[in-house]
Amino acid sequence: MILHPAVLALFISSLLIGFMVLYAALHAARIVRWWDSRSGSELQLRLERDTYLVSTLLAYAFGFQLLSFFLYIFTADTLHSLFVGAMCAAGTLQVNGYGYPALVLKLTNFLLAGLWLIMNYTDNRAYDYPLIRKKYVFLLALVPFIVTEMAVQGLYLSGLRADIITSCCGSLFSADNNGVTSDLAALPALPLEIAFYASMGATLLLGLWFIRKGRGGYLFSLSAGTAFFVAIASLISFISLYFYEMPSHHCPFDILQKEYGFIGYPLYLALLAGGVAGMGVGVIMPFRKRESLREVVPQLQKRLAAATVALYFLFTAIVTYRMVFSDFTMR
Repeated sequence: MILHPAVLALFISSLLIGFMVLYAALHAARIVRWWDSRSGSELQLRLERDTYLVSTLLAYAFGFQLLSFFLYIFTADTLHSLFVGAMCAAGTLQVNGYGYPALVLKLTNFLLAGLWLIMNYTDNRAYDYPLIRKKYVFLLALVPFIVTEMAVQGLYLSGLRADIITSCCGSLFSADNNGVTSDLAALPALPLEIAFYASMGATLLLGLWFIRKGRGGYLFSLSAGTAFFVAIASLISFISLYFYEMPSHHCPFDILQKEYGFIGYPLYLALLAGGVAGMGVGVIMPFRKRESLREVVPQLQKRLAAATVALYFLFTAIVTYRMVFSDFTMR
């Protein structure tokens, strides 16, 4: 393993997150099994104290989990100069067979952790904790993903050695190669461009409608999730080309570098945060009619929808500005 400060930070933070989640899961299992809000027993009082501890612990753990996604990408980009053949994070992640699986797990856990935090925040706003069993069942379902990420990332980081020759992003994201990244790069630009603007436009309109009328929450959430994945495919297929002004350079990581003004960070932050907020509207939608959440859920949903609208608009505006004012054209 390369003893770089960022590598050590990732390794230690992953262990801490894993330990905190496992510890919380032990308490969560007891809460799911024995929780009874109508009881005044000594066991129930202990469970109520435990839920404060678990909620606080997980708020920090999942907060670190969200940050670790960006730290992982930043670390991979920072280390690329140590490996022959690597020009950005794409090459660093290709050093061994665990880099990209760890990235996919981190992205998955970013979304799931964000949704859990939204559910937890909603539950804590009510006087009777109506979602306590549901959120802890959700937590128990999350544990295998967190533990798997910890293991896969550990294997990746421990396998980093400076004498390894790796592939550059030009070959990894080439439309002529085989693989998922190559398939995304080979997607036809015009249909995907139409899908990108259609999904973003639909999400923005549905979001404004939901904020104004309070209706169509599920449809808005579905649209936000669809737009999220369409945007990721679009970044690789055609958006990146306008930033690099090269017709065959589809790498989604070079935009994180200084040469491109680190524009990738606000792009990814807007897309990820907007996606979590938008999907979060749908996650808490079934609880709108709970007596203790009748006022809490609609207000929170409108704030989440407003965040999605603002962040997706920012993402689309940055992309559109670059497409309009770039010297590169695909027409």
